[in-house]
Amino acid sequence: MTEYRLASGDVVTDEELEREASSFEDGSWEGRLENVRVGRPPLADEPLVTVPVKFPASMVAAIDRKTTNRSDYIRKAVAATL
Repeated sequence: MTEYRLASGDVVTDEELEREASSFEDGSWEGRLENVRVGRPPLADEPLVTVPVKFPASMVAAIDRKTTNRSDYIRKAVAATL
């Protein structure tokens, strides 16, 4: 049985999650959802600015061989140098 630690410090098991999911799906769940965010999580707690840059094609190919997300890879590389 797998256990998961929540941000609150509480621990839940697979069995408990399945039970909650079943009651939610059949309409008998009496809980309350809070802070539900739709979409991707934000990248930062401040406004983002687009900074277009150009790379040689060979460098882009090398990046693509290392990752499936170019933007994230470049963001992390820049952050590592700051």
